[in-house]
Amino acid sequence: MPELPEVETVRRGLEPVMTDQTITTATVNRPDLRWPFPPRMAERLTGASVLALRRRSKYILADLSTGESLLIHLGMSGRILISGAMQGDFYHDHPAPAKHDHVVLTLGNGARITFNDARRFGAMDLLETALGDAHPLLANIGPEPFGNSFNETYLTERLKGRKTAIKSALLDQRIVAGLGNIYVCEVLYRAGLHPARPAGKLAKATVAGLVPLIREVLAEAIEAGGSSLRDYRQADGELGYFQHRFRTYGREDEPCVTPGCTASIARIVQSGRSSFYCPACQR
Repeated sequence: MPELPEVETVRRGLEPVMTDQTITTATVNRPDLRWPFPPRMAERLTGASVLALRRRSKYILADLSTGESLLIHLGMSGRILISGAMQGDFYHDHPAPAKHDHVVLTLGNGARITFNDARRFGAMDLLETALGDAHPLLANIGPEPFGNSFNETYLTERLKGRKTAIKSALLDQRIVAGLGNIYVCEVLYRAGLHPARPAGKLAKATVAGLVPLIREVLAEAIEAGGSSLRDYRQADGELGYFQHRFRTYGREDEPCVTPGCTASIARIVQSGRSSFYCPACQR
C-alpha cells in the first residue's frame, strides 16, 4: 500500500493541474470501491472548483468551493492518472477508457483526472471541509511526522510503558501518521534498532533520535518521487526511485551496506508483515 511519500508525490503532481480549476464533468462508473461512494457523488462534484489539495496521513483531500472535500485513498492498487495537461516535461494524451477507470474528473483547463483501481481497495468520500479531522477515517490519526506536534517529547511519552515491538508501534497510525512497513524498516536500520525491541524499554535518547530519522527517510523518499512497488505510479506515470536506496527492505540474504559489516539482511514476520533488518547492526 502506498505510504506517505507516495501519497505526497501524487498530491504534488495533482496540485498544479487541479488547483483553481472547475470540475466541469464528474463521471462515476460504479457504485463503490472499498466502500460505497457517497450519494449523488458525480452531481456533487460537477461544477465545483478545487480550492486546495492537501494530504492527511495516507489520504489526499481536495477542498472544494461547495464546502466539501473529496477524500481519496489509493489502496493497494489505486492509481491517479493525469492526461491532457503538462506535468513538468511530460504530457499524456487522453487515453481510451480502460476497464478499471472508476472515477473520471474533467477539468476546465482540459485536463482529465482518472482514478483507476483494478483491485478496488481504494476509497473516495465527500466530507464537510469545516469538520476537519472529525471524519471517521481521520479522527484517530496521530500527528504528521513533519509537523511541530511530532517531536521528541511527544514520541517519548507515547511509547512509554508500551510492551509492543518498536516496529509495530511506529506502524500505529494513532501514534504517527503515514508511516508504513517500508519506511519503518528503513528508519529502524538507520537507528540501529532491532524491529522486535519493546518500544517501552527504549532509552529516552534512543526514542528522541527516531524523530529526525523518520523525517530524514521520508524526505529522501519524497525527493526521489516515492517508491514504485507493484502497481504504484506517480501522477505523471513515471516510476519512483527510492527503492534503489533501500538498505534493508526487500533485501533478505543480501549483504548489509554498512561499511565493515559482514552480516546479511534477515527477515522476520511481525503481525503478518515482513520486517527486514541487519542482525549485526540492529540490536
